Amino acid sequence: MTATDPVSASPRATLTEVAARAGVAPGTASKALNGRGKLRPETRERVEAAARELGFQPNPAAQALHTGRTWTVGLITTDGIGRFSTPVLLGAEDALGAGQISVLLCDTRGDAIREQHYLRTLAARRIDGLIVTGRRTDPRPPLAGTGDTPTVYAFTPSSDPADISVVSDDTGGTRMAIGHLVATGRRRIAHITGPAHHAAAANRAALALRRQQEAGLEADPRQVHYGEWSEAWGRRAARAVLATAPDTDAIFCGNDQIARGAADTLREAGHRVPEDIAIVGYDNWETMALASRPPLTTVDMNLEEIGRTAALRLLDAIDGAPSPGTHVVPSRLVVRDST
Repeated sequence: MTATDPVSASPRATLTEVAARAGVAPGTASKALNGRGKLRPETRERVEAAARELGFQPNPAAQALHTGRTWTVGLITTDGIGRFSTPVLLGAEDALGAGQISVLLCDTRGDAIREQHYLRTLAARRIDGLIVTGRRTDPRPPLAGTGDTPTVYAFTPSSDPADISVVSDDTGGTRMAIGHLVATGRRRIAHITGPAHHAAAANRAALALRRQQEAGLEADPRQVHYGEWSEAWGRRAARAVLATAPDTDAIFCGNDQIARGAADTLREAGHRVPEDIAIVGYDNWETMALASRPPLTTVDMNLEEIGRTAALRLLDAIDGAPSPGTHVVPSRLVVRDST
């Protein structure tokens, strides 16, 4: 017999059969498989296990016809390199994948014309929702042309407070970094960061100075060095720190690339890290932080959690329960040998 013979073909498992196997109502099984509703974790796991055992595969066409949804979400990013958007995407996919929702990734490369092209393309596909992200924490103008499509901004917030934005906790991250240095006995802390017109650089610099003042330390704005988000700048700025403030015993850096460059300069100048001068980075980019000599203590912005939270907020908005405003995801300090 051939594989298409009706006698030998395996019948397609139905949602009702999955529900019966799991011991729940069909409606509950549907919610569990679509990532919807407030279900107990054990109930959701039981339904998912039953679906796997029966080889259940939902019919996308039937789902769209029944619900008016396409079970697809667009993700627009300006971060062509993927340094920040890739972890956000992974977190979003983790949350959406449980509901059998596909993510369509569109990289605008920071081009407004390309952005509008992708918006038209996604609208033609009748996506259920949209996540917008980028490589900077500066607020961006809301997307034009989204119509009634539920939209969430992740990492790069919208400048409109009525939109839904999910961001990292720069305040908490900076306070943890300076607090850790103070707790380890550091009293003369310099700060090396990126361009002064970038929100991440300006905000972290101001927060670092404020946290030092709160700890009773002298917070000297002249020891804030603005420049580039690069190792080369970290090396140059570290030399400037040693020349202008030779009693510095710690350097807080605006990202891990800067911190790695600073560590190189300190080592070449005969300063031991962390015995003489401690270093804290930012981002927890493991490729950079673990390759540094020594490995960097750094602030992790929880980018995957930002993506996951953005996806969950988007699902709520799709269900008609949006939560406008800015939602902050806590950062965490990862302590390694540089402190």
